[in-house]
Amino acid sequence: MDFTYIGYSRLITKLRDQGYAIANYQTWKEMGRCVILRHDVDNDLERAAKLAEFEQSLGIRSTYFLLLTSDFYNVFSKESEKLLKRIWGGRHDIGLHFDEARYPKALGDPQALTDKILYEADILSMATGMPVSVVSMHRPSRGILDADIHIPNMVNSYGKTFFRKFKYLSDSRRRWREPIEEIIDSAEYDRLHILTHPFWYSEKERDMHHAVAGFINSANLQRYCQMEKNITDLESIMGRGEVL
Repeated sequence: MDFTYIGYSRLITKLRDQGYAIANYQTWKEMGRCVILRHDVDNDLERAAKLAEFEQSLGIRSTYFLLLTSDFYNVFSKESEKLLKRIWGGRHDIGLHFDEARYPKALGDPQALTDKILYEADILSMATGMPVSVVSMHRPSRGILDADIHIPNMVNSYGKTFFRKFKYLSDSRRRWREPIEEIIDSAEYDRLHILTHPFWYSEKERDMHHAVAGFINSANLQRYCQMEKNITDLESIMGRGEVL
C-alpha cells in the first residue's frame, strides 16, 4: 500500500470487507474478529491531528499514543492543545507513548519503570483532560518486552496478550515488514493489532527522504511563526522571506 490517506482508507475498506470490527484495548474481548488500530506520535502532532480527522470521516476510532518527553512537541502548549482537540474531537482514545531511555536509573527495574509510566500517565491526563489508561513503548528494549510489565489500572500494549492473541503489524521506518494487505485478504487471523505512524501519511505519496526532509526544513518557518507571537514587529528585525 502507499502511504497516503487514500491508501490508508483502502486498508480500512479491506478490513471491513473481511469482517473485522474496529476495537480498542478495552473492547476487543467483546468481539470476535476485530482489529485494534494504534498510532504512535513520535514527532509530528499536526500530522496526527490530520489523520485523526481523516479517520473520523471514515467513521472509525483508534488510539493515539502521545510522547510526553518528545523534543518536537509540547502537550501543554497552546498550539498543541488545538491539535489535541482535533484528535479527541473524533472520539479517539489517548494513550501514553513511553520512552524508557528517559529514565536510565530505572532501566532493568520493572517496578521503577512502572512508577514512571504511572507518573507520566497522570501528567498526560492532566494536559489533555482525557483519561489515559493504555501505554505503548517507544523503541522498547528486549528487557522491557520480556518483562511483560503489568501496570495498575493501565493496559500495556506491548504485553504478551497483544502479541500472542493478535497478529501484530507495523509500518515502522515507513515499511511494512509483512505484506499487510495480503494478510488482511487471507482472513487467516481473527485478531489484528496494527501500528501506524501518522508522520508517514499525507495527501500525496512521498518517499522516506522527502517525508523526513520536509519535516526538518519546515522547522525554521515554524520557529519564525512562534517568534512573531513573542516579538513585536518581528518583520522589522527579520523578514519572513529570509527564512531558509
